[in-house]
Amino acid sequence: MQRILVAGITGAGKTTMAQALSARLRLPFHEMDSLVFNGPDWAVDPDLHQQVAKIAAAPAWIFDSFGHPEVRDLLWTSADTVIWLDYPRAVVMPRVLRRSLRRTLLRERVFGGNVETLSSWFSGDHPAWSSWTQYEARRAEINRRTTDPRFAPLNVVHLRSPREATAWLGGAWPRPAAG
Repeated sequence: MQRILVAGITGAGKTTMAQALSARLRLPFHEMDSLVFNGPDWAVDPDLHQQVAKIAAAPAWIFDSFGHPEVRDLLWTSADTVIWLDYPRAVVMPRVLRRSLRRTLLRERVFGGNVETLSSWFSGDHPAWSSWTQYEARRAEINRRTTDPRFAPLNVVHLRSPREATAWLGGAWPRPAAG
C-alpha cells in the first residue's frame, strides 16, 4: 500500500480516513478538492491534470477521492490500493448535512478560500444534494472500477460501515476485502 485512493460518496469520511492512513503509513496526503478548487467562486484549476499527474508519478501518495472526472482514470491506473468507504445513505447523509450546516453557519473557508452559503444549498452542486442524487451511481461506478481489468491488480478494501472501517484502521489491515 503505497499509492492509495480512498473512495466513496460525499460525506463518507474519505478525508478523515486518508489523513489517518497518511499518519499511520507516513505517506503524503493530497486533498483532491483543494487541488480542484484553487480559486474564488469554486474555480477549477486549469492545471489540475498536470498537478495530479506529477503526484501520481511519485512512488507513494494518498488521495481522498474517487477522482475528479478529468484525472479519474489516471489515478485508478496509478493506484495500488483502493479503500472503498461504502456506507449506507443513512450514515452519509447526516454526516454531510452536519458538515455543510457547520460550514455554512460558521462561514468556514474551504478549498480556494470558498465558503458554503445558504443559497448554495439550493444548487445541485451542493455537497448534500450531490451526495443524495449521486449515491447509487457513485456506488455502481466504484464497484465497476474495482473489478475492471484495466485497473488490476488493485488491492481493494471494501468497508461497509464506520465500525468496520475503525476496526480495519485499528489493526486488522492491510488485507484485501472481497468485492
